[in-house]
Amino acid sequence: MNHQHQNERARIREAMDRLLTGQATASNGSLTVVALAAEADVHRMALLKRHVDLKNEFYERVRVETHQVPETEKRLRETVTKLKKTIANQRAEIEELREQVTRLALASAVLTQEDDRQAGHAPAPNNVVPFRPPKA
Repeated sequence: MNHQHQNERARIREAMDRLLTGQATASNGSLTVVALAAEADVHRMALLKRHVDLKNEFYERVRVETHQVPETEKRLRETVTKLKKTIANQRAEIEELREQVTRLALASAVLTQEDDRQAGHAPAPNNVVPFRPPKA
């Protein structure tokens, strides 16, 4: 590791400590990666790409030291809950539509049969016309 990389990591660790003790100086004090990056004066992508271990350490410390769930995890859990509800609604709708298709098919068959009876048509097997004439 070069000196700049070590310096960056040290700043991130110091920023973690300030955020977790509620003594933020350069950010809004929220327990997020964005606030951590602002507090450490590093680009957010540095935390997400070069210092993933420190980002994970930060979120673990948020859980352990503050007994809070990180904001990103809360948002993900809310999204998962909404998606599960959407899936359940769609499954119910699909099942309802399948039942409706079955009822409509049965109703169509009954109506067709009643129409044939009223018209006096009896299905005759000799009224079938082939698509292609038989080869001679």
